[in-house]
Amino acid sequence: MEITQYSFEEIKDPTNIIEGKRFEFLLDVEVDEEDELYTVAGLEIRVLIGQKAEDDIFLLNYFIIDKGDNSYLDFELEEDEEAMILNFCKEELTKENSE
Repeated sequence: MEITQYSFEEIKDPTNIIEGKRFEFLLDVEVDEEDELYTVAGLEIRVLIGQKAEDDIFLLNYFIIDKGDNSYLDFELEEDEEAMILNFCKEELTKENSE
């Protein structure tokens, strides 16, 4: 799995009920044709990230979307894929905070 494009934004909590910050990442990913997640149109992963402190960043949830028809796929990522996505998001948030 390879991340080819991404965008992210902070999700505002107007009620201040949620502790810390929340971010939504949209990741365009490319997977090998042999992978069970492969689709001709490609995949997008919507990732929800939580941050309670500068170094406390964690994966809340994710949704895998077929870009061909915008349908949600009922698959779970493997642990190493989840770790790769979390590390990618951590790196991007760290870059954003240092600017």
